[in-house]
This record gives sequence, C-alpha cells and structure tokens, in this order.
Amino acid sequence: MPTAVKTELDARLSGFREVQRLAYECAEAVAAQLKPGVTEREAARMQREWLRGRGVRDWFHLPFAWFGDRTAFVNFRVPLQFFPTNRRLEAGMPFILDMAPVHKGFTADIGYSGCLGLNPVHDRLLADLEAHRELLLREVRERRPLREIYEDVDRLMVRQGYANRHRAYPFGVIAHKVDQVKERRWSPNVFGFGTQSLKGLASDALHGHRDGWSPLWSPYKFSDHPPQPGLWAVEPHLGFRGTGAKFEEILVVTDSKDPEQSAFWLDDDLPHVRRWAEEKAA
Repeated sequence: MPTAVKTELDARLSGFREVQRLAYECAEAVAAQLKPGVTEREAARMQREWLRGRGVRDWFHLPFAWFGDRTAFVNFRVPLQFFPTNRRLEAGMPFILDMAPVHKGFTADIGYSGCLGLNPVHDRLLADLEAHRELLLREVRERRPLREIYEDVDRLMVRQGYANRHRAYPFGVIAHKVDQVKERRWSPNVFGFGTQSLKGLASDALHGHRDGWSPLWSPYKFSDHPPQPGLWAVEPHLGFRGTGAKFEEILVVTDSKDPEQSAFWLDDDLPHVRRWAEEKAA
C-alpha cells in the first residue's frame, strides 16, 4: 500500500476508532449505573444523554436496550419489538446496550452485553463469542464469500449449542457497512435511524447492486460475494434458552494483498476483548 494512501487510511481509521471507543465508554458507564427496577427505555435514555453530553448530535441509529429474554429476541416478529420497552431489570438478568453514534462525521455501531449480578449461562455465552471473532477475521482474510462465512458462523453456533439470534434482525444481517457522513447542524431521524446514515447505506446499496455486492451481510443470495473493502459493523449474536449475548464492533476490510492488512479489527482494546484476555491470564 503506497505511503500516502496508508497515511490517509490511518487518519480516517483514527476518527472511527475514537467514536467506537466513545460508544463503548458510554456502555460501560451506563452499565455501571444499572440497578433493579430500571427500564429499557430509561437505559436507552441514559445512553442518549451521556453521548449528547459529549458532543454527539447524529446517529446511525438511536440507542437500544434489551433486558432478560429480550436479549435473545424471544418471540420477536416485527421491527417495532426491537425498540426499548418498560421491561424492568432484575437481579441476575442479562442485558444488552446497543448504540450507533456519529461524532465528527465518523460512525460507530456497538453492542455491549452484561448482566446484573451472577449468571453462569451468560458468562459462558460471552466466553464462546471469542471463537466467532476469530472465525470471522480468518475467513474474511481468506476472501470467502460473505454468505459462506455467515453459514460457518451458524455451524459454529450449532456446535456450541446455541441459536443464531442475529437472524432475527431485519434481513437476518450479521453486519452492515458504516462510513463517514457530513456533519449537519440539524440531523433528523426516521424510526430511530439517522437520515444521513440511511442515505449513505442506500447509496452503497445502489452502487453495490450495480457492481454485484451488498452493504448488508446476510444469509441471502445478495451477500454471495467476497468481502467488499470498507468498514463493517459486525455483530454475532448467540442465544440460549432466553439468554442472549453479542458483541458489535468495526471490522476493516482493505484491498491489500498482505493477509494481515487485508482485514483487521479496528481496535483490540475493547471490553469483551479485555475480558477474554483477563480470563486467559487467570
């Protein structure tokens, strides 16, 4: 990769890394304040207020919060069920905080899984997500078609004894592309999604359709192509008997011939990665 191109890429990635870290900092701060009786709507509002207090004015999507069996999307049938409810948090209950802020024109989309107290099943789910992070990176570097990688994630979940819960998302996506957006003084949203980001995703979909690729990574035929260079927010989501857990973070894909530079996680200093390292050290 030419030096000038690499320098420009590094500068862009720094902006995405900054907002992704900001989002995870928000998740950890809000998780530390959760207690029995807090509702999903209150937890979502806490995320919004924390990020707005640090300069966030636009979103890929507004924050979500899911508690209890809603972390596994039990009986989710329509998109409206993803929005925060009055479900109250209880001791031992798992939770997921999911937010996608835009800051200084850079986008992040993160998912943070936690639990209010001890829950061995949830601990196991979190530990088993590490294998999915490794599989995804390895097979993207091999330039396997996205649809095949999705199927390999499915097979790994079955071997682990879990259900695929990202299949419940619209179009069954495990990931979608993210990009920079223009900063605007007024940034409206539609059904919780920022219009600026939706326009960018629609533009990618239009160009991709013409060139034979999709900005949505799904189990369907439109994802039957090799990884497209860009930034992908990836979110493998495991479910087991009413308990769900996931991570969501940015995977960088380039057109480099060097395998290690052809794909890499934007940041390895994230809560779930630190947790795995601490468990190994212990």
